[in-house]
Amino acid sequence: MTTSDIAGSATSNIAGSAMTSHIAGSAMTFPGSTRVEMVMGIPVSVDIRTALPARELAPLLDDAFAWLRWVDDTFNPAKEDSQIGRLNRSQTIRQIPELIEVLHRCDELSRATDGWFEARINGVIDPSGYIKGWALERLSRALSNAGAGDHRITAGEDIRVRGSAAPGKRWRIGIRDPRTNVIRKVVFANDLGIATSGGSTIVNPHTGEVQNALGSVSVIGPDLGVADAYATAIYAMGPLLARRFAAELAASGPYQTMIISRDGQEVSTPGFIDYSGAEARLAG
Repeated sequence: MTTSDIAGSATSNIAGSAMTSHIAGSAMTFPGSTRVEMVMGIPVSVDIRTALPARELAPLLDDAFAWLRWVDDTFNPAKEDSQIGRLNRSQTIRQIPELIEVLHRCDELSRATDGWFEARINGVIDPSGYIKGWALERLSRALSNAGAGDHRITAGEDIRVRGSAAPGKRWRIGIRDPRTNVIRKVVFANDLGIATSGGSTIVNPHTGEVQNALGSVSVIGPDLGVADAYATAIYAMGPLLARRFAAELAASGPYQTMIISRDGQEVSTPGFIDYSGAEARLAG
């Protein structure tokens, strides 16, 4: 698999320096490999557990991190020459299918959340509340298509697991409160996206004011990009509307929510039980 298999616009064969890398010493040593690199200003870990030879794992990991760096170079509004940065300055941009896809999806998610998820505020485009989850979701699908179906990708509080951690074993994921780093819930899954908001600044898109009435919001579901956007939107809503929206979201589809209040109280929608066991339930 080359980087172009992950995204047609990404550049193939770009291998960065790994902070932590463990590739099997023998071409036939199993199982899997883990690499950690700094991307998007945070450590990102790709942990592959599928039994593949090292000669196949190394290029997969090279391409995985090349894709993530391409996403950061393309969508980071803080980078002057990124396509989002150029778009915000009304400069010429390249015709990139992924850019159109992301902006279109952000508009859809804005409508789905009544504007509580919003990538365009005061004329400035910033898809940060969606792009990290989207990038990891795309990477997870690409790894599966390349034969590495057992993996965990972690970037900050965004996590995507697929397949098994070991034969017959689901992945065990601790969901942390980003303010205290305390694990608030452990979930077990073979195929799940987990996004948590609250560790970075989130504004109320309707007023422009920084929202800090909640401790954190975690959303789990089948698509990490969507879960990421929902977690951002629910956090921005504040306590009362957040609880109501989370209950409605859980009743209508596969996305489940855990809300941590500023005083540390925890409530979650019933679907979390399927992944973790009986916990506090969120009343509608």
